[in-house]
Amino acid sequence: MKGTLMLTWILIIYLSQIVVQSQYYSEILPYDPEPVKVTNLHFYLHETLNGQNPTAVNIAQANITNNSSVPFATLAAVDDILKIGPEDNSEVIGNAQGLGLLLAGDTTTGVMYSDFGFTEGKFNGSSISIFSRNTIIEPGRKVAVVGGRGKFRMAKGFALLTTYFLNTTAVIIEFNVTVIHY
Repeated sequence: MKGTLMLTWILIIYLSQIVVQSQYYSEILPYDPEPVKVTNLHFYLHETLNGQNPTAVNIAQANITNNSSVPFATLAAVDDILKIGPEDNSEVIGNAQGLGLLLAGDTTTGVMYSDFGFTEGKFNGSSISIFSRNTIIEPGRKVAVVGGRGKFRMAKGFALLTTYFLNTTAVIIEFNVTVIHY
């Protein structure tokens, strides 16, 4: 008991000397936030559903809906083209790559995750990420911008989507995007 007590005191004295002789260095820097920027983007997404070079392809579907006319629980991969205008000969400014999942039993509701990468203009090399519920047949629907990279670092915001053209082989969607970033 006496030996344990003596060892405890030696350990306490030794540890207190380490704390006293150690130096802690810290530099306080002033908080200097970067200014918040708001950018409005306007472009058209061109998606090809069928044909020789489709840009949206079903990659998985639930077994219970394989023979159904309603594609509930269908997962699609997309690599759509972004253009300045709705015309086929409009300038290409990037592409949207991601996944879409049809959720509702009537194919009108889906969840989309897409990265909109810009390859031309002042936002070349930058992208915004959208991850949101998408009620496909509503005329003016909003989806959430949840991130970005490049000039859209730490992005958040929303996109207003309007279907410009829709048939069995192609879809053209107008995007009006408000992005808040640093």
